[in-house]
Amino acid sequence: MTFVVTENCIKCKYMDCVEVCPVDCFHEGPNFLVIDPDECIDCTLCEPECPANAIFAEDAVPADQKEFTALNAELAKQWPVITEMGEPPADAKEWDGVKGKLAQLER
Repeated sequence: MTFVVTENCIKCKYMDCVEVCPVDCFHEGPNFLVIDPDECIDCTLCEPECPANAIFAEDAVPADQKEFTALNAELAKQWPVITEMGEPPADAKEWDGVKGKLAQLER
């Protein structure tokens, strides 16, 4: 099993999760993070660290967010690995909890 970054990370992109990952399975895009399912060891450390509550175990991803499982796998192959926490966008708090952000995803 793997963990999945879901919609609420879009335009929030807090990176607290990156600091605790023991296998460097996070990949960074312009305004979103994803988890590489081939690298994730299901350690559970990232989920409680996410201030936006955007990370779920694969079998607990909300029904309206299921497409993010495949999206994480796809984008992890395209985006670079991130190993250190950076600064979230200046307006991250404004986007936290906003619904329907998939259209805002920058690839």
